[in-house]
Amino acid sequence: MSIEKSHLIVIGGGPGGYAAAFLAADLGLETTLIDPEDNPGGVCLYRGCIPSKALLHIAKLINESKEAHHWGVTFQPPQINIDELRAYKNKVVQQLTGGTGQLLKQRKIHHIKGRAMFTDAHSVEITLNAGGKQQLAFDYAVLAAGSRPTRIPSLMIESPRVMNSTGALDLERIPESLLVVGGGYIGLEMGTVYQALGSQVSVVEMMPGLLPGADRDLVRILQGNLTKRFHEILLETKVLKLAEVHDGIAVTMQNKAGETIERKYDKVLFSVGRTPNTENLGLENTKVQLDAKKFVVVDAQRRTNEPGIFAIGDLAGEPMLAHKASHEGRVAVEVIAGHKVAFEPKAIPAVVFTDPEIAWAGLTESEAKEKGIAVEVLRFPWAASGRAITMDRTDGLTKLLVDPETERVLGMAVVGSGAGELIAEGVLAIEMAALASDVRLSIHPHPTLSETVMESAEIFYGQSTHVYRPKRK
Repeated sequence: MSIEKSHLIVIGGGPGGYAAAFLAADLGLETTLIDPEDNPGGVCLYRGCIPSKALLHIAKLINESKEAHHWGVTFQPPQINIDELRAYKNKVVQQLTGGTGQLLKQRKIHHIKGRAMFTDAHSVEITLNAGGKQQLAFDYAVLAAGSRPTRIPSLMIESPRVMNSTGALDLERIPESLLVVGGGYIGLEMGTVYQALGSQVSVVEMMPGLLPGADRDLVRILQGNLTKRFHEILLETKVLKLAEVHDGIAVTMQNKAGETIERKYDKVLFSVGRTPNTENLGLENTKVQLDAKKFVVVDAQRRTNEPGIFAIGDLAGEPMLAHKASHEGRVAVEVIAGHKVAFEPKAIPAVVFTDPEIAWAGLTESEAKEKGIAVEVLRFPWAASGRAITMDRTDGLTKLLVDPETERVLGMAVVGSGAGELIAEGVLAIEMAALASDVRLSIHPHPTLSETVMESAEIFYGQSTHVYRPKRK
């Protein structure tokens, strides 16, 4: 059993872990990345963000081909080759993870393939993929072990017909009918994929609406679209029991009124959130503490209660997003390198890649109401956007939340095609403390959807070209 030492170890090779390791190497720190995969990528590249977006791109293409007859263009019904589709998805994953592998080698980062467990505050024991164990001492550690799909033990049954988000991405076959348990972003994205590929998709959600916590104006538009495409959306309904039968899964549910609902589905997808991977890391051998939700407790610099150990990404608290993890990783490494920095974002964007997409950043309208923050909500409907009309996608809305006194942009929300691309402008405006006038006076290209952001700001002054609203007094 060999014993070595590294100045910095990074445990976990996801978007947070490899961003941290790469920056550490760029700053001249001796760095070791510990992760079981051949190349960095984590859940995001291998089993999450990237493969799901590849499939969502295909789903959008299929749905648009079906809608094209409205524009005078008719396509033959799409012929889906599931093997080639799966191969394309895998190719995308291999291309990106192969790229991170090359970047790892170029930076001369030591990569140990295995799983680490703390034995004390300055050493880990690594169970190697190749067999055996290795002891590794360190000065600093960045913990980036990520998360996994949440399980509901009382409902989980051992059946190939029941899957989580990871299994859904495998695309073993396209079920005739699919029940998605959970109306969050992962469930709706995967439901969108399977619906486009030919499944009859139903969704069951315990809360009164889909995407709990998201802007209701946005969700209302998305839900209207999904109601047309999905077979059934059951809100304020909980799953009581699953049982495998000879030709599917029998599901027993209960609605708000207490009525029992019985349905049978070819397959069931559980998508009820994610759980931080804070077990089996040997944290009990350190001073690292967990909160009530099993997230690692960190300060503004991502430092744990153990001075030499930092935690980032999904296991360091919500929102559990790849881009949040990447920025946290960079902050942690800069602190280790002696720089005076902290993780203090004013806006962390969130995107749901359904059709239409939903995106938001900064203060939301519901948060403003809950906290008693005075805001002026500016709504620009895409029915007034020339670009949206040319795309036949007027089912969109752009919102800005502006402080009525200082005129600062406090939040932005978008629903519509490409919302995930548009939201970055809102993030920049919020982080720079931009005023509505800054956005209004920035010339946006025509005809583009980005003009909806500019005209939202113009509404604040009662001067939007394409939406009439009396001037503010």
